[in-house]
Amino acid sequence: MATQTKTEMSPSAANVHSLPEKRLEAGDDASVPEEAESEEDGDGDIDIDIEASQDKQEPTTETDPNLVDWDGPDDPENPVNWSDKKKWLNVATLSILTLVTPLGSSMFAPGVPAIMRQFNETSGTTATFLVSIYILGFAFGPLLVAPLSEIYGRRPLYFYGNILFVVFTICTALSNSIGMLLAFRFFMGLSGAVPVTIGSGSIADFMPVEKRGRAMSAWSLGPLLGPCIGPLAGGYLIRAAGWRWVYWLIAILGGICIPISFVWLRESFAPVLLEKKTARLRKETGNPDLYSKLSGRAPPREQLKHAIVRPMKLLLMTPIVTLMSLYVAITYGILYLLLTTFSFVYSDQYGFDEGASGLTFLPAGLGMLIGVITFGALSDKIVKWNLAKGLPHKPEVRISPQLTIPCGAALPVGLFIYGWTTENQVHWIVPMIGVLIFAAGLMGVMVSYFSAAANPPRPFFSLAKPQILCVYPEN
Repeated sequence: MATQTKTEMSPSAANVHSLPEKRLEAGDDASVPEEAESEEDGDGDIDIDIEASQDKQEPTTETDPNLVDWDGPDDPENPVNWSDKKKWLNVATLSILTLVTPLGSSMFAPGVPAIMRQFNETSGTTATFLVSIYILGFAFGPLLVAPLSEIYGRRPLYFYGNILFVVFTICTALSNSIGMLLAFRFFMGLSGAVPVTIGSGSIADFMPVEKRGRAMSAWSLGPLLGPCIGPLAGGYLIRAAGWRWVYWLIAILGGICIPISFVWLRESFAPVLLEKKTARLRKETGNPDLYSKLSGRAPPREQLKHAIVRPMKLLLMTPIVTLMSLYVAITYGILYLLLTTFSFVYSDQYGFDEGASGLTFLPAGLGMLIGVITFGALSDKIVKWNLAKGLPHKPEVRISPQLTIPCGAALPVGLFIYGWTTENQVHWIVPMIGVLIFAAGLMGVMVSYFSAAANPPRPFFSLAKPQILCVYPEN
């Protein structure tokens, strides 16, 4: 059997992010021990361990010769030891994927009135549902995607999910009734939820904690910026070629992403990587008793059962996750509620045509860009300040009052400006300023929460995220 190097690991080693240490940026002498992200809170209390099996002392390669572990803390196969170039290439690829699939949520929004006329529909509820049913698919998709990522890993889901997304997008473009359009838009959202669901978990798999804020900010631009810039292009495309070409364009973009994800994306989920290593060693050594340290010996059915149950445990047993999930769900829902009003408000109140209505989404995109640059960098700075003071890192630092209070205050202020000024037909630039303020605050909320939730030892982030998506829309 191949030599297996002994590594010291904490009782939380079953967590995919467990490592002997996480290093600061080049030039820093300090390192963040795994215990710096321990389950001990500021009062010395220990958080409830979700996995009761972790109470047992874990075996090592020394005590159990059949155990397969990483070949030391610097094993290049371990995702946390990837080069910076490889890490950021994966982040960039994930950002592209999470930009394309959310485009389908609102890119055709400026053409909703034309679609209603074509199919002789007059119901305002149907018009709103044409946009929002895509988000319903986003809500149900993670319930299937997240548990499957626990068993089969991230990469296959990205690849096959993108193929299904392209197929359903083509079917949507060929729809000849409102019913077909609604059904295939739902399945577009269902398959398009893959990168939005597990993208943040993938980043947490390989990105060190002190750099995770910037990486998470870059990734989160896709799911938030996509619905804002989509109508900008969609408005002019619909006017020039019709609403069906919105879906043909999305299908083309999704098709381009298939080879990109196949070539550039690498599997980052540690249990799956170790399981592949175990399978290879079984074949090489002829020892069928070998098993992975992170996967254990549970059959796939049991793994799937635990993967489905864990999100509810995390949501119900961790108050901070419950409250923040509810808050993020409400704010994300308000975003889409806001987006569905643009086409009608600016056309009815200000006389904008389809092309100009698409431009009204630009302030939201600009606000998100400002928010991601500002709050992503500030989030990492706060973490580094605490580490420089010798304080142990805690995920809750990323949702500190310095970040959450100004972000939270920006949300109602921006909404009030937008609602009051459009009602009274104040110059169109003023409600756009309100939208910009709201979007910047929303981005701060999202970056803070996703960065905090993705930090170990709060495991199973990709599994907890479906709870957010069920209200609106790893480990």
